[in-house]
Amino acid sequence: MEVAEKKVLVFGLGISGIGAGKILEKNGADVVLYDGNAKLTEEKIREQIGTDSKARIVIGDFPEEVLEGLDITVLSPGVPTDLPIIEDMRKRNVQVIGEVELAYQFGKGNVLAITGTNGKTTTTSLLGEIMKNYQDNVYVVGNIGTPYTTVVGDMTDDTITVAEMSSFQLESIVDFRPKVSAILNFTPDHLNRHHTMEAYVNAKKKIAKNQTEEDYCILNYEDELTREFGKQKNLKAKVLYFSSQRKLEEGIYLEDGNIIFRYNGIEEKICHVNELQILGTHNHENVMAAAAMAAVYGVPMDVISRSVREFKGVEHRIEYVTEKNGVAFYNDSKGTNPDAAIKGIQAMNRPTVLIGGGYDKGSEYTEWINSFDGKVKKLVLLGVTKEKIASDAEKCGFQDYLFADTFEEAVLTAVKLAEPGEAVLLSPACASWDMFPSYEVRGEKFKEIVNSL
Repeated sequence: MEVAEKKVLVFGLGISGIGAGKILEKNGADVVLYDGNAKLTEEKIREQIGTDSKARIVIGDFPEEVLEGLDITVLSPGVPTDLPIIEDMRKRNVQVIGEVELAYQFGKGNVLAITGTNGKTTTTSLLGEIMKNYQDNVYVVGNIGTPYTTVVGDMTDDTITVAEMSSFQLESIVDFRPKVSAILNFTPDHLNRHHTMEAYVNAKKKIAKNQTEEDYCILNYEDELTREFGKQKNLKAKVLYFSSQRKLEEGIYLEDGNIIFRYNGIEEKICHVNELQILGTHNHENVMAAAAMAAVYGVPMDVISRSVREFKGVEHRIEYVTEKNGVAFYNDSKGTNPDAAIKGIQAMNRPTVLIGGGYDKGSEYTEWINSFDGKVKKLVLLGVTKEKIASDAEKCGFQDYLFADTFEEAVLTAVKLAEPGEAVLLSPACASWDMFPSYEVRGEKFKEIVNSL
């Protein structure tokens, strides 16, 4: 991609946006940095971008004159691609890409990329550990916390980039092509952004759109949408399925508790699920996806087997916090949609006081409530969605709920309700943005309150 002497706008100045600005300036672009958050200051942005930067910084209302002579716009993941100003740019023939595409254009080495509604972070983290045990110079980037744009400058031709890709990041790719991709599952999420399930699914499918016959796409056989995607003629990559429910002629599957990899006439046992340190069928699927990606890339089976056995899981995902007065506390703040939160409930093996609610992403909650299956003793609701969830609970005949006005009140209420031998689970089924900047901050606050009891 040629950016030298071109006018390039970076739209959104989070960490990834700052990283994008640095890449562009290093490669000779005339850079404009923009963010609509009027609380930001130019001084703070200058501290992040570097005092030697010549980029123009614009904060607050978007000035029309920035469009004059504009060649390229780089969108940060949180910026909707259908904003009127973005549509206006396209009409003016401004090339609109995302920060993932920019990083890919200037990065080096091979990319292994993972998407799906649930399980992305665990699978990406595990694959990152496998690849780091295989070779040096591995970066784990994307939706997992380290923006892709911030590590591009350190890459070499031998670099392996393991990337967690959200639908927001994938909808604006152009040439992005992973050597190995994976789609774990599709369930309704982010419908406030994508508006329809079809648009959301299509955004995620883009992970494989530039792959060729030399590449691999790992798909979940037990998800109807991913299974059917694997049969589409426009998918050029070699497809390999994983399954937690049946034996596959080729692929990776669960049989009598053993995870088996079978491909090209070779059958190898990776491990037994009892050897894993992460619980639940959904995590067995995450292990299979990561192991399959590593195997087709060429990682020796002994490295894969050792890595999956040693993997301890991901913070904020059904994370055991502590036990106080006989009550076990679990932090599943990453359960930001109903399907993810169902996995949290399924992992509980004792009566549970559940904390739910938060930012409204347009989800329905009846399936989540029906999954309680007698395990949820009480549901403590908070946030923007509390009334909506309560209404869905009533429809399902579940009336053991109560409201809290603040996060701290919700946690302390749950503590009072839980008795020895029971659990308190934070698994909100909602995003955190009505109260916290991220699910990580919400999870840390939960742990802080619990540990101070």
